[in-house]
Amino acid sequence: MSGSTRDPEVVRVSQKGQTTIPKTLREKFGIDTPGEVFIYEDDDRIIVESIPSLEELGGIHADTDHKRGDVLDRVRELQHEERRREEVRADRLRPADSEDE
Repeated sequence: MSGSTRDPEVVRVSQKGQTTIPKTLREKFGIDTPGEVFIYEDDDRIIVESIPSLEELGGIHADTDHKRGDVLDRVRELQHEERRREEVRADRLRPADSEDE
């Protein structure tokens, strides 16, 4: 795999449907082994997300009563906001002449 974790890499899927997340991605996103990840469908993609540690979750609902799923919803909301910021940043970094095409 190249130096960038944004470049696609082919991984095998076993007969049991199992695959291995490449080490570079596990390290970058703090996925422990053995461990667990969130996996879900978003439009036409399969999304795999690291599960935040208790330390990362600490305080996001400290002063509120919450029902089951609130913390996960808030984590997903924060991750969505981060993806949006990254998309805006990527748009700013694109060469100006590519907008004219």
